[in-house]
Amino acid sequence: MTDDATTDTAPRADLTGWVRTSFTGGGVTHDRFEKGSGPGVVLIPELPGLTPEVLGLAEHLVAEGFTVAIPSPFGTPGHEGTVGYTLASVSKVCVSAEFKAFATGAHRPVADHVRALAADLAARTPGPGVGVIGMCFTGGFALAAAVDEHVLASVMSQPSTPFPVSRARRVDPGMSAAEFDAVAARAAQGSVCALGLRFSEDRAVPRERFATIAAKLGDAFEVIELDSSPGNTAGFAKTAHSVLTGEVREHDGHPAFEARKRVVAFLRERLSTPTRAA
Repeated sequence: MTDDATTDTAPRADLTGWVRTSFTGGGVTHDRFEKGSGPGVVLIPELPGLTPEVLGLAEHLVAEGFTVAIPSPFGTPGHEGTVGYTLASVSKVCVSAEFKAFATGAHRPVADHVRALAADLAARTPGPGVGVIGMCFTGGFALAAAVDEHVLASVMSQPSTPFPVSRARRVDPGMSAAEFDAVAARAAQGSVCALGLRFSEDRAVPRERFATIAAKLGDAFEVIELDSSPGNTAGFAKTAHSVLTGEVREHDGHPAFEARKRVVAFLRERLSTPTRAA
């Protein structure tokens, strides 16, 4: 590793060059930001919204050859992710019927919006389908979106919904039983694969949740767990959370940087090769 300050902070970007439009799907309307060319990827922001660090990941995906569409279901696009701003965003989504932050076994209307956005993107981009990335509060929405046939790859980075304040919520996959069954059926057919990422000590993303998903999806679910235990070699704090944004340092060998590389490779594998017919 080097001491270059430009690579010792998380990648950041702004809204320059992103095309903002309004998109209606699943009965709701949100702004959509789009940029790039190539296979499509829907990137759902983490709380508190479309921050410079989320845009840093988005720009990386564009540079890697993807068309990236970002819905903006909460927050102010481009706003810094300050503590006060984050707490305000959390308070709003907690009471929103669109997200059902605490409900178990629940269908979440936001998943319908993401599915519609994925289908629209798939119709306009090359390749057999699209990928969906969700992070933190939106992590599970990426898997729920895979009910739609256009979604071939789901990336769940530190999925924290429903908030794990009870055992029932810790084991909950973040979607309804019918949605979970539909995704599992597609996975068994080879039509979709999922990738899950978390830090080992992250209480917001319990291991039990990934165990539930692994039991249902089997080999179609790949898990990357980064060591954040005391004394870990990468120096991650016990509170490390944002695998693909805030914790990334662009050094070869850095665990979060390597995890981001795996996400790009996973998307390429799924979106450049036709899937096996059902």
